[in-house]
Amino acid sequence: MTPPSCPDDSRSDPIAVSLGDPAGIGAEVTLKALALLGDRQRDVVLVGCRRWLEHTHRRLRPLSAVPLADPCNLEILDLPLEAAPETGQGSAASGAASFAWLTAATELVITGRCRALTTAPIAKHAWHAAGHAYPGQTERLAELAGGKEASMLFTARSPLAAWRLNTLLATTHIPLAAVPGCLDGALVERKLDTLLTFCQRFKPHPRLSVAGLNPHAGEAGQLGSEEIEWLEPALDRWRQRHPGVELVGPVPPDTCWLDAAAAWRGEGPGSDGYLALYHDQGLIPVKLLAFDAAVNVSLGLPFLRTSPDHGTAFDIAGRGVARADSMVAALNAAWELG
Repeated sequence: MTPPSCPDDSRSDPIAVSLGDPAGIGAEVTLKALALLGDRQRDVVLVGCRRWLEHTHRRLRPLSAVPLADPCNLEILDLPLEAAPETGQGSAASGAASFAWLTAATELVITGRCRALTTAPIAKHAWHAAGHAYPGQTERLAELAGGKEASMLFTARSPLAAWRLNTLLATTHIPLAAVPGCLDGALVERKLDTLLTFCQRFKPHPRLSVAGLNPHAGEAGQLGSEEIEWLEPALDRWRQRHPGVELVGPVPPDTCWLDAAAAWRGEGPGSDGYLALYHDQGLIPVKLLAFDAAVNVSLGLPFLRTSPDHGTAFDIAGRGVARADSMVAALNAAWELG
């Protein structure tokens, strides 16, 4: 792979953008987001197939109610597709392409040619069909970064208040039945360290909340023993190491994000960060409150990675109706935090 030439002084430190599964909406939301961002589209390097991107632009332009950036005006690291993908149908070919594009985009960041990485959505089943057995992009990024322990954090700024929702996941893309066996006190303490470091970007002494694993946070062992056996002792140890931080928890999962909902509406204070113990525990409140505004941020890597908080949306691919709000937020977060 030959990376693009170094940017000129007027557009230093661009963002690398991998275009995701070519059968999905990655190209559409990226071109819409760059059109909305105006001159900032000069501050990105797209990684994908130029001919396919130009074809996508021509096909969607008459269907879309909002403008799309013209690929002719964008810097593209061209990694051509061997064959045109079938829109809306993830396959081994589309999975191989999105995997190669992510790898190349990551190389641009690791080598210092770009300041941060933004990734359009991929389809895990397409990756698996192509022979890449990763749970998701985060795990591939951790491998490319030399085996770092990466964490998934979802962040969104409220449009109604000067407050940011930050939710970190202790575990990510694993079956629900595997969650208890993957959790322990040491992991929770490490994830709290990661969450604290991120939240201190905005506030020196943040308030953090930790959700329990079981209903009612175990209800004193009546509904599960994990809280008593290892979660509460881990939180006590972490409090002793961070006396200046208010740590709340374990909080019953069904009420942990109630103050976040109020803060999102501008009706009261919320915690500065929330730790969810498994994927849907954290993503349900995030998507309920901030589906179009939330951004997935990978932490623990030697570079910043952001992505929109949605998938490939194969069911609407090629129709020109995909919303670009979350991709706009992902690009803005890469510029702001990178």
